[in-house]
Amino acid sequence: MMFKQIKEMHASAVGFGCWAIGGTWNNVADDESIRAIKTAIDTGINFFDVAPVYGKGHAESILGRALQSEQRESVIIATKCGLPWSQDERKKTRKDLSKQSIFKEIDDSLMRLQTDYVDLYQVHWPDPNTPICETAEALAELKQQGKIRHVGVSNYSLDMSREMMAGVEVATFQGLYNLLEQNPDHYHNIPLQYRAREEALPFCQQHDMKYLPYSPLMQGLLTGTLNRSGNWDENDDRRNNPKLNGEAFEPYFNCVEELKVLAKEANIPLAHLAIHWLVAQDEVGPVIAGAHTSQQVRDNAAFVQSASSVELLKRAEEIVAKWQLQ
Repeated sequence: MMFKQIKEMHASAVGFGCWAIGGTWNNVADDESIRAIKTAIDTGINFFDVAPVYGKGHAESILGRALQSEQRESVIIATKCGLPWSQDERKKTRKDLSKQSIFKEIDDSLMRLQTDYVDLYQVHWPDPNTPICETAEALAELKQQGKIRHVGVSNYSLDMSREMMAGVEVATFQGLYNLLEQNPDHYHNIPLQYRAREEALPFCQQHDMKYLPYSPLMQGLLTGTLNRSGNWDENDDRRNNPKLNGEAFEPYFNCVEELKVLAKEANIPLAHLAIHWLVAQDEVGPVIAGAHTSQQVRDNAAFVQSASSVELLKRAEEIVAKWQLQ
């Protein structure tokens, strides 16, 4: 496994994204999710990115169960805060990065994860109703208490990130970024307040931060296994991604068909090509590749065994540029 440096932490170049194990993707079983986490560790993956909102606590609980037999210091747990949900049957989420809410969220997360601390605590989405200085103060206090080791921002603008950095050191910037979505302006129709490649990556380089790309395989599209239509049922969150459904899906699908030909010529799986493209960028930290089966984990981790080159990655970029994707 290759590794990336986040401050003093040696994180695997490919991480384990835990959204799917929350149970809101198709065909996910808890026992298989736990086996997948164990397989990840066996293959050298040590970075696990989770959030309370994934399955309304379920993903954190599954990760906590799976890691109980592992040495705590050998894994890096990155979770988030800022999207608590109501306790009634609707379980409706809200944006809340107030100090009071964060203090409750961290204790709930630690309980579900069955640990005394998290290595990276990230604000999940901006909260327009709470001053960033209040959020930063809360996170700084949690660092002093030893409940968190490092702080990260996710889906923040650069100005918001600077404001956070005025109150607490920020180690990571997490955002949408993959070969097909290099400077996206929305995610599931939610506006993004940063442009990944143009703005956020140079910002990370300037401030000794690592950029953590989520959706590195565009929710499975860059595995090359999706069909032109009919990929999701009503229980799969990906049905809500406008880029993966209807007319908007066409250019992405067609672009991937071209990339598949390139990957075949280079004798490399398309997913590995997409991962290599990210890992080759110095500013990029662990690539948060979602998985919920052992085979998916092995496929992701095996990217280190695939040969890549600057020329191959350049050709891939040229194909994507032709389709003018966002």
